Parts: sequence; structure tokens; C-alpha cells
Amino acid sequence: MTVFDALKLIGGLCLFLFGMNTMGEALERRAGNKLRGILAKMTTNKFAGFLTGCAVTAVIQSSSATTVMVVGFVNSGLMNLRQAINVIMGANVGTTVTSWILSLSGISSENVWVSLLKPSSFTPVLALVGIILYMFSKKSEKKDSGIVLLGFATLMFGMEAMSGSVSGLSEVPEFQQMFVMFKNPFLGVLVGAVLTGIIQSSSASVGI
Repeated sequence: MTVFDALKLIGGLCLFLFGMNTMGEALERRAGNKLRGILAKMTTNKFAGFLTGCAVTAVIQSSSATTVMVVGFVNSGLMNLRQAINVIMGANVGTTVTSWILSLSGISSENVWVSLLKPSSFTPVLALVGIILYMFSKKSEKKDSGIVLLGFATLMFGMEAMSGSVSGLSEVPEFQQMFVMFKNPFLGVLVGAVLTGIIQSSSASVGI
């Protein structure tokens, strides 16, 4: 990992944090109690929240995207921590289930329709719609909607930048050996969590 990769990692983290903060503030202004009511109905109990996380992740094909959206809701006061935990648990299970279904059906990740569901594909479209709403709308509600989309796009670009800056680590033999060093299952879980946090992709960890 070079100094330029480190700078890219720092830049990606800054974009990620800025986007999450911007999206959360705009969501609070735009939706407020209305969105809070919708989220409350979708997470009335642990099972409902779990299914919500699974469903959202199945649609957007990214547990990371689901998680950062939920964190944004918590930061803006639209959800509480108890609701968020259930949704995030569902998101983490959902990302494994959708991968399993895709592998069973033989659908390649290169499939056009599957690719369109990936955040890296639809994020630029959201950014375009967001900047149009923000620059050309006179109503504050539409401007806030544009800021929400721009905030989400910014944090996704930041997340991709962070992932790209450390992607080369997956090819380093010493890095791969870290996965098989620990025979204790609890240490294995801990290592998997830490490494997934570093490379920002559970799919990449599973692939390794």
C-alpha cells in the first residue's frame, strides 16, 4: 500500500463522512415525522426489522449501502439504535442469501440487469437527478430531496474510493494467510470482521 493509496483512503473516508452527514440532515428536513412513521412500521419488531434489512439489501445488492443508510437515519433521529441493529443484521444475512440465489440460478454478475442494481451503477444516476433538483428547483422540499440524493451518491463514491485504495491487499500472500492463521473460531470471526472493515467488502473477504 503506497502513500497515494493512503491519501485515497483518507479522501474516501472524508467523502463518506460528509455524504452521510449531509444525507442525514437533508432527510430530517425533507421527511421528518412522516419518514419516521414509515420506518417505525417497517421495524415494529425484531423480525420485521430483520426482513426489512434483507429485502432492501436484496434490491440494491449491497449490505454496506443499506448499513450506511440506516446509520444516516440514526444520526438524523429518524430511527433508534434498537431498530437499526435489527435492520443491519437483516442486511448482512440478505447479502449472503442473494449471492447464494444468484449462484444457484447461474446468473452471472456481468448480467446487465443484475449490474444495474449495483450501487456503483445507479449512484451516478442518483447524483445526476440530485444535482438537477438542487440547482433548478425553486421549492425547498425538492432541493432537500436533491441534497439527499447527492449525499447518498457522495458517501457511495467515498466508500468505493476506500475500497479501491486497499483492493491490492487481497493479492498479497501475507494478507491472505491472515485468514487461516487462527484455528479458534472466535478469533476467526474477529479477523473476518476486521479485514472486511478494512477492504469494505464482505464479498471480497468471502472470495479470498
